Amino acid sequence: MPEQPRPPLPYDFMPAVPSFELGSEDVADGETLSKPQLMNGMGMTGEDRSPQLSWRGFPPETKSFAVTCYDPDAPTGSGFWHWVAVNLPPEVTELPAGAGSPDGSGLPAGTVQVRNDTGRPGFAGAAPPPGDPPHRYVFAVHALDVERLDLDASATPAVVGFNLRFHTIARALLIPVFGR
Repeated sequence: MPEQPRPPLPYDFMPAVPSFELGSEDVADGETLSKPQLMNGMGMTGEDRSPQLSWRGFPPETKSFAVTCYDPDAPTGSGFWHWVAVNLPPEVTELPAGAGSPDGSGLPAGTVQVRNDTGRPGFAGAAPPPGDPPHRYVFAVHALDVERLDLDASATPAVVGFNLRFHTIARALLIPVFGR
């Protein structure tokens, strides 16, 4: 069977915006995720620990941030949202490893985590099906033109994405991979 083309990134369908710098002590573009960023479940023994992230160079008019992690290669027909957090204040430019815990205790006050595609809040680690080519895990920090998105924890990642489409003024991406 010939190799299938890679699905596009979700941001390929949104208006083009400037980029800024996104870095991490735990993950890197094109590099394989480590055990802490793997799922604890679905046949995996990872830690479901979100990576440390830091960003700079975003527009001065940024009023808040959103942080997301998406796997466009998941065999679902709609990808897989691993993490969605919104309403981070503009003075926050770094999240420590583990900030995406289900209780959100590592996130700034006022941040809202919506359910990931496992149905729970927080970061869900990578768990691609055995034998799949390595999946891409698209960590994105979105600089927004509003102080907060009017969303609560019951919002879906799709509803967040709809809001991000209209309020993102710049976006930074970091895309590590993982396969098994």
